[in-house]
Amino acid sequence: MAKDSHAIFDRDLLLARQRRALRQHGHAGDFLLARAADDLGERLSAVERQFGIAVALASLGRHAADAVRQSGKADAIYRAERDPALLDPAYPAIVADEEFLPLRPASVDLIVSLLSLHLTNDTPGTLLQIRRALRPDGLFIGAMAGEDTLSELRQCMIAAEAEISGGAAPRVAPFADVRDVGGLLQRAGFALPVADIETYTVRYDSVFGLFRDLRAMGAQNILFGRSRKPLTRRFFARVAEIYAERYSDPDGRIRATFSFIWMSGWAPHESQQKPLKPGSAKASLADFLKNAASEPD
Repeated sequence: MAKDSHAIFDRDLLLARQRRALRQHGHAGDFLLARAADDLGERLSAVERQFGIAVALASLGRHAADAVRQSGKADAIYRAERDPALLDPAYPAIVADEEFLPLRPASVDLIVSLLSLHLTNDTPGTLLQIRRALRPDGLFIGAMAGEDTLSELRQCMIAAEAEISGGAAPRVAPFADVRDVGGLLQRAGFALPVADIETYTVRYDSVFGLFRDLRAMGAQNILFGRSRKPLTRRFFARVAEIYAERYSDPDGRIRATFSFIWMSGWAPHESQQKPLKPGSAKASLADFLKNAASEPD
């Protein structure tokens, strides 16, 4: 596939690494997806609605679909992934790139997505397609990596490379800020948009354990702007030393941060709550404050 001049991520390389990770490691790197799926189940349990058709989109495994099924909130559940190798017979399958959804407008009642949308080159366009695929009063719930994800690793790699070679190439992908994600939901036309963040710490004996998990997730560097120069043993050894110096606990184990930005929004429907028009309030804040100030203590 030809590179888009505005593309940040090499998504063909991403897919190749996801296939290789599944082939070599199975689901050994799914612990973050499992945690996100537990959170998804809790969020669905708070929704007092039953949905007809649900789609688990670009969630790299059965965890999201299983969470929807266990919630009992959907009558039919489909899984959508870019490649058949990422699917299984447990659910009806849709082979589709999340950046080019083949879903008909207003055809789905619930769409969920776990830990993939931060690796799209056109996240606003992807969210717009999701909103258009939802029937009126349909719901989208998704999680993507937030800006604090792997912040320790990013800083250590920059420091090690600057020390060894005098400069640093991008090694860890940029991640979104929760406030920006809330704005993207609004731009995509979602009603009642909400974005919040959950942060988790995973501990390892050394940075090499973190590297093993990232390989098992297929989560290596896919930036188009990445350096093609092979990294040396000296570089990795120095990263490990800096990481241990800066981010180790008293027992010697190191910390790695993963943050999930949770997004939710509804396809607009006339039954939903709407904000009051400016000037329509029957009492002003100024009047309230004046009255409150005049009351005795």
